[in-house]
Order: sequence, then C-alpha cells, then structure tokens
Amino acid sequence: MPQIDLNCDMGEGFPYDEMLMPYISSANIACGLHAGDRKIMKRTIELASSFGVAAGAHPSFPDRKNFGRVDMELSPSEVYDLVVRQVELLCDIAISTRYRLSHVKPHGALYNHAARDREMANAIARAIHAVDNQLFLFGLSGSLLIQEAKSVGLTTLEEAFADRTYQEDGSLTSRSRKDAMITDPSRSAAQVLQMVLEGTVGTTTGKVIPIRADTICLHGDTESAPSFARNLRKALDGNGIVIAHW
Repeated sequence: MPQIDLNCDMGEGFPYDEMLMPYISSANIACGLHAGDRKIMKRTIELASSFGVAAGAHPSFPDRKNFGRVDMELSPSEVYDLVVRQVELLCDIAISTRYRLSHVKPHGALYNHAARDREMANAIARAIHAVDNQLFLFGLSGSLLIQEAKSVGLTTLEEAFADRTYQEDGSLTSRSRKDAMITDPSRSAAQVLQMVLEGTVGTTTGKVIPIRADTICLHGDTESAPSFARNLRKALDGNGIVIAHW
C-alpha cells in the first residue's frame, strides 16, 4: 500500500493545533522568530508526543510582523546562524521533554527563497547538519534546497502541498495572487490523491507536471484547518493510503 507523511505547520499561536493532531503524522513547530515562544514550543512538542506525531523545527526569517512571509536580504552566513539558533533552541526544548526532533522544514519566505537560491539552500542545509545530521530536511519537491541538503549528507523528504496551487516550473503560486490557495476541501483532496497515486499535479495554466511527494503539507493557521485535515485524512484512508511519518 502507498504511504505518505502528512505534515502541518504548528506552534504559531493559533488555537487549532490539538484539533489537528489526530489527522497528521508530522508537526513543524515555529521556533519563535515568525511566531511562537518557548512555552508554545514545549506545549506543541508535548502534544505531538501524546498523539504519536513526529516533531520538527520550523525556522524562519526574523520577521514576526509579516509572519515570516516576506523575503529578507540576508547573507548566507546570517541565514546559517539564524537556522542554527532556532533548531538548537527547539532541540533543547525537546530534550527537556524527553522527545527527539525528527526533521526541519524552513518556513514561508525562507523556504521559498531557499528553493531557488543555491547559496541560501546550502547555508540552511549546513546549519541543520551542524546541529544534528540525523534530522530529515523537508523541502519543496524538486528544489535546490533538496539538492543542497543531499549534497551535505542529509536525508530529504520532498514536500508537496495540499492547499497551494502550482506553477509550470514546480514552484508554488505566489501568495500575492488570488489563486494561490486551495480553499475547497474536495479540490484539495483530489490534488493530494493525484500527487500520491499518479505522481503528477495540475498547474494554474492547466498543464499537468510530474511531482514527487514524500510528505504533504497542510497549513494550520485558519479556522477551517481542522475540517480540511479531517476531509483529507478521510480521502487518503478511503484510498488505502497509509499515513505515517518516516
């Protein structure tokens, strides 16, 4: 039977995390620079542990005002340092709860920049490797971040999105566009099933492109997120797809 990891961005201060946990297999926990704080990080790790969900770090640009979704012009060395700092912090909190982190997934603009910028991708990959070379890296499917993570010896999981639309080059549609997000649960479920079972995804232009999906992301920052997750899990279960972290 096919298997997929279902991940969700969490620990960002929204009240939906506990409602989402039963439906996912991995949680990406904000590390305090775009959202969250030490108390929320600890609570989210404890939630993940209680539900058998893998916990990972979700480092970002230092930009709470824009929720980490606006690009910043930082040097590779600055990016390296900020990723090390955030991943180390969450690792330390996880150790205090007797839980081990499984992965790292950059957030927002940092994630998207690293998908297309080799130097930044390399800085992020080296930072993760320096903290713990056993951590998996989640990155946009087919991106430079995946390539650079492999080059430094990290195990990678190529990520696809349940609630985002795609461009013909495999990039995500910019959030500045009205068609960036998928808000219809049925449409989202159909996109995920296509990615998992057929290895393809439709684009905003109508073209179908190949995609590898080791892990599927569902965002957890909207009121509809729990029902969205429930519908997606039902669709996956109904098609004999096993949901489990790697």
